[in-house]
Amino acid sequence: MKKNFRNGPGAEGEEPLEDGLEPNEVELPEDLDPELVEAAIRAGEEAAADDLKKDAGKLKEERDRLLAELAETQDEALTAQAKADEAEARYQRLQADWDNFRKRTAQERVAERERAAEGVIEALLPAVDDLERAIEHAEAAEGEAAQGLAEGVSAVRAKILAVFEKNGVRVIDPLGEPFDALESQAVGTLEDPEAYADTVTAVLRLGYAMGGKVIRPAMVQVSVGGPTRPASKD
Repeated sequence: MKKNFRNGPGAEGEEPLEDGLEPNEVELPEDLDPELVEAAIRAGEEAAADDLKKDAGKLKEERDRLLAELAETQDEALTAQAKADEAEARYQRLQADWDNFRKRTAQERVAERERAAEGVIEALLPAVDDLERAIEHAEAAEGEAAQGLAEGVSAVRAKILAVFEKNGVRVIDPLGEPFDALESQAVGTLEDPEAYADTVTAVLRLGYAMGGKVIRPAMVQVSVGGPTRPASKD
């Protein structure tokens, strides 16, 4: 009679089954050597263990390969980020250079316009001086014709000075003020013990300034021999 065993030849404490086979049961001949069966089982287990080791080795290699690829990808990402940062820095420098160029160009254009206007003003000053002398002579003369001439020339001078003012030109007329060497040129003196020393007593020719720059200093006469002007409280 053949004996049936569950999961191999009669394990200790396990009774053989006489009748039908159940799942996972193996039908063994009665004359089969249990040692051979045990050896076969061990061989199967060792083969399975070898297969598991091989599979584990393959998985480890795959893991190592993926980790290497990940490290390489991270290095590439860091390199790309460094290049992006460098490009951003170059862009910022270029933007700053462009802003500086634009501001410098705008300032140069303003300066060019000021120099051009300054040149026109300087060219007109002798004509304005002539108008002022004509006004003085006409006012000194008698008769209605002379007075009418003085008024007409004065109107022309006023129009020219209005254009000057519109373009930022300031007339320097320091009569009665302390002498300022930055805006006036002293060409004569007047002995006056009652007036403060270095007071402008006469303006022989008006001066003009534009944009904080003196185009032409005023020609003046200053007092000498008088008391020293007290220091300003300001």
